[in-house]
Amino acid sequence: MSINVEAEKRAYKKFRQAKAIEASNKKKLLKVNPKLDEGTGIYILWRTETHGYIGQSVKLLTRLAQHMSGYEQHIDRSMKAHGLYSEDNKNGYKIDFFHCPVSQLDEKEREYIQKAIDAGWIVKNKTGGGQDEGKEKIADYRPAKGYRDGIRQGKKTLARDLSHIIDTHLQISLKPEKQNNKTSIKAFEKFKEMLDERNYEK
Repeated sequence: MSINVEAEKRAYKKFRQAKAIEASNKKKLLKVNPKLDEGTGIYILWRTETHGYIGQSVKLLTRLAQHMSGYEQHIDRSMKAHGLYSEDNKNGYKIDFFHCPVSQLDEKEREYIQKAIDAGWIVKNKTGGGQDEGKEKIADYRPAKGYRDGIRQGKKTLARDLSHIIDTHLQISLKPEKQNNKTSIKAFEKFKEMLDERNYEK
């Protein structure tokens, strides 16, 4: 009986910690876009004029906060790597959104993902949108065509996977005795560039 009580206490503690993190993330999101709310609609995360992610949610602010603490989706890991936009972080993610009825979520998500692709965006969505059986993989995640494209896609995938492992489990830095060594600093910068999948895009 005591084991069950202890397990429940641990579960409740984890729940409270998760809720505290979610509340903190919501505050950070509202600093980027104060108009965000818990309405139903489509959200757009973007860092540059050609890189972004489009999603849908019945609770926009909560869903965005979940992206910030998640690890499953590529956009989750990318948000951890780049952070949110601020005066001190110009390359962080900005947030746009619009409301629409639940019945239109799948249609609107697909529409805006396609608009982004047609505009030349490199979208971080894995599928063409929607939560129904109409989900299909989009071009950015299809096997690359041709030898050179295959090599590039392989490097991009490897960089993405390594970045996730490092962000999740490792801490990488220069050896103490190499902190001021110019050659070592250049090598470290090159290593970080190799982990940036954007460097393998056309």
